[in-house]
Amino acid sequence: MSDLGDFTGFSKDDPEEYDPDEGGSDGTDTASEAGESDRFEEVDVQVPGEDEGIGTLSASAGLAVSEDPRDTSLRAYITVRNRSSVRIGSYLVADYPDGERLFARITALEYTQEFYADDATEIHARRAMRQSGIDEQDYKFMAGLEPVAVLYDDSGDLKRRMTDRVPKPETVVRPATDPEEIKTGLKMPSDGVFLGHLAVGGERVRTAAEPPTIDYRVRDDYGDGDPLVFRHTLVAGGTGSGKTHAAKNVLRQYLGRTYPMDDGRSPELAVVQFDPQDEYAQMHDDNPELDADTARRYEREGIEHGGHDATVAFVPAVGSATYAADHHRAEQRRFTVPFSMVRSNPWLVAGSGLNDNQYGALRQLLDRFFDSFGSEGTYREFTTFLDDPALREELHESGRVHEATFDAVKRRAYGFGSVFDQDAPPVTELVHEFVRPGGLTVVPTYHINDSRATETVVLALSSLLVDQKLSNDPTYDRVKETPLVVGMDEAHNFLTDAESVQARKVIGKFTEAAKQGRKERLGLFLVTQDPQDVADPIAKQVNTTVVLNLGDEDAISAVNVPAALESKIPYFEKGQMAVYSPDNSEPVEILGLPYCLTRHGRD
Repeated sequence: MSDLGDFTGFSKDDPEEYDPDEGGSDGTDTASEAGESDRFEEVDVQVPGEDEGIGTLSASAGLAVSEDPRDTSLRAYITVRNRSSVRIGSYLVADYPDGERLFARITALEYTQEFYADDATEIHARRAMRQSGIDEQDYKFMAGLEPVAVLYDDSGDLKRRMTDRVPKPETVVRPATDPEEIKTGLKMPSDGVFLGHLAVGGERVRTAAEPPTIDYRVRDDYGDGDPLVFRHTLVAGGTGSGKTHAAKNVLRQYLGRTYPMDDGRSPELAVVQFDPQDEYAQMHDDNPELDADTARRYEREGIEHGGHDATVAFVPAVGSATYAADHHRAEQRRFTVPFSMVRSNPWLVAGSGLNDNQYGALRQLLDRFFDSFGSEGTYREFTTFLDDPALREELHESGRVHEATFDAVKRRAYGFGSVFDQDAPPVTELVHEFVRPGGLTVVPTYHINDSRATETVVLALSSLLVDQKLSNDPTYDRVKETPLVVGMDEAHNFLTDAESVQARKVIGKFTEAAKQGRKERLGLFLVTQDPQDVADPIAKQVNTTVVLNLGDEDAISAVNVPAALESKIPYFEKGQMAVYSPDNSEPVEILGLPYCLTRHGRD
């Protein structure tokens, strides 16, 4: 075990006296070894009473607390019987004489020699090779500590402040096993949206309380600021790390939660999730692997579980693609993207190759088209409009659009015939069903084989939501008046930084949405295995970053977590996560739930 629960099982028996081995492997002894034996026999470790804690603070190499972390020196001597259970990352507490407490984290472990001796000798090596174990009383075992906070009592409430005083030498250090101490020391809220359990080295931190774990929750009220759901979340993890499992569990906690709006209402949150792998519509169904005892335990811990009935799969009609869904029971609604949506977002048909001059020409052509055909104009009519040679000649001779520019726009505007105006209701007529307070809308795109079509559908719908949220004169009040989370799996495919006009327009739109999220009750929930490809202006607006296993150095660097957690990420097992949320807590490691709280997987 590598969590703090091991500390509670430490023996309180007095250490046994050291009984040195007599002689070397050949039955002889050296003068120096004889001298060492004499000194060992003189050491008296028999002290009446029972041990408390796992060791004491040592001033042998200095004991200092400084504003500059490089000048801070906190080391604890760990007694022999407690050494096997100590882990880097474990949390410890040391009391000050006046009742205040130092809350610290183990950052280094080191053996040093107890007595002056050379243990790199043939005799020592062969003796160790023939023994069943090592006599650790020959060595000091020192733990380097990083001070996290000073805990103090304020009229009955436990509070924290920066470490501003040094503890005394030989102060007993004990494992942090009190939930209030741990949550206060790490600035973790007691209430909010459940993400997982506090962990060290992949093992849950254990306490003497019930339940014996420490739940990690994200602040979700307006008491000390805005709910962090509207300050955006990024979930990053490689293939097989469990990121979709984790993302579904987090989203399940948000469903059913209410948030006050400026008009005094408190509607339930709506979630719209773009789903390239067709996994999130399963949130409609219960997980058959979740047994009754586990479900009751989750209920006691305030963890929402079970299928969400108000889940609807909004299936985009694209060309001849068909959607088969025998792996979930969610209601399905087909829709199409009307070409009228391009009027306010011309970049939807700009593709990735138009430059600024060509984009300006595209806008002119679209304006002229919609002025003639109105909002009912279709994509097919637009392509016919572009095929008119008289139009090309007129624009060229007037000097408004050069003929080469016209041809470039025309080539890139073609190829969207399978996306717009298909045989299904336009999404603009379904907004009231698309965004539902308390509802989960999933937009699966797995059945679409054309990546360009997929990108257009996702950006068209997400832009519709963002535009309505940011508008002072919205067309659809339902969007404006409902707290909303827009979830995007494989976000790196849609929100990537690039030099094209389309990319700049998309990034600009979503950056503004991220900045205005708190005010407009709009949260972005981004899931990706390539966080380095998510545009930096958007990534900088994310407050809560959840990182599972990542093996790529560029990806790890992009998530921008502290070095102490960053070095652990490549070694994370499935479900292990680092959480970096500066406005919620200190950076911590957590362990997700072993069960998905809704149905998950194709079986």
